[in-house]
Amino acid sequence: MRYCIKRDAKLRGTLILPASKSISNRALMMIGMHKTLNNVSHCHDTEILVDALTHLHPTIDVGAAGTAMRFLTAYLSLRNGEEHILTGTERMKHRPIRLLVDALRQVGADIAYMEQEGFPPLCIKGKDLLGGELCMEGHISSQYTSALLMAAPYMLRGITLRLTGEITSRPYIEMTLRMMRAFGIKAGWISDREIRVQPGTYQPIPFHIENDWSASSYWYEIMALSHDVDGCLHLPGLFPDSMQGDHIVAKLFEPLGVLTEYTSEGITLRKGHLSLREAEMDFSNCPDLAQTMIVTTAMLGIPFRFTGVHNLRIKETDRISAIICEMARLGYILNSPTDDVICWEGTRGEKEIRPIIHTYQDHRMAMALAPASMLHGTLEIEDPQVVRKSYPNFWDDLFSIFPSN
Repeated sequence: MRYCIKRDAKLRGTLILPASKSISNRALMMIGMHKTLNNVSHCHDTEILVDALTHLHPTIDVGAAGTAMRFLTAYLSLRNGEEHILTGTERMKHRPIRLLVDALRQVGADIAYMEQEGFPPLCIKGKDLLGGELCMEGHISSQYTSALLMAAPYMLRGITLRLTGEITSRPYIEMTLRMMRAFGIKAGWISDREIRVQPGTYQPIPFHIENDWSASSYWYEIMALSHDVDGCLHLPGLFPDSMQGDHIVAKLFEPLGVLTEYTSEGITLRKGHLSLREAEMDFSNCPDLAQTMIVTTAMLGIPFRFTGVHNLRIKETDRISAIICEMARLGYILNSPTDDVICWEGTRGEKEIRPIIHTYQDHRMAMALAPASMLHGTLEIEDPQVVRKSYPNFWDDLFSIFPSN
């Protein structure tokens, strides 16, 4: 796909963003496709989870859906008398899952590695799990924690989970606990590092799934890079009291020249004043915003040092290595002195004449880099349909705002 977004184009319109994948997937794990759920995501990752839960085939292939892999590992461990093989893409077979498997084994789960130790595919023999006290490192992925928490009510004793080390993506854990309580489970923090979940049964209630704050970040990026001082984009279904941690995007982009107005229907983005000269931030609690912020700040010529990015290396791709490589095609020389840091000191290199942006089967690589066309002219996106993982209508929405593409 070749396209060009003109920086001086008028930014006007209303964009209906997809429903939150994170909330949808958690609701499905708790109560399934119940009629009380409203606005369930139609993204590819959620469709994979719906299919898996609906059919429960002996072999379940989740493709590149990391959330489904982690959540189903815990869920299938509780399916007494059933045996399942849980697998995915070649990349999925290199994404670690040892911490979750070890934790589940602590409470009696029967899980075996079928190929490489510590990685999918898994052979899971479901059984009744006793539960009780267990300990797990909290710095790798909050999805491990959420998977355990959502399965815990069906363990005979529930669980008391102690997280050690730095706790990554705590807002996603808070989201899980908040939803569990909404569906009738007693669950919450009993200390800064310990969570208690009582045995119980999820109760379906009318539940509306919010639109996706992560998806809004690409429109914040476009507004930040635009020259349209009268720009105005309406994004319904986003609210300041969201359970999604990524609603912090509104705060992050204010010094980058994007104002957020809240209404009863959602938010409106308008052009503000660029005041940031250097950027520093810890992305431990909002890793899905990192690529967007990296591209935006570099495009605006703002040197940055971002930390808390270590878990981006185990996503759909090694997102740190990938963004460094693709930004180099556009003439920006980024560095990662440690696994947890990515920075840009303003160093520029030679831009490729006809850059082809590689997406590495990663939806956020495609969407974060698309707005770079506003400054660098025509870009070509390799495998553009990778966006269906979380935002299937991204290109349609983009072209509705920039019809000349």
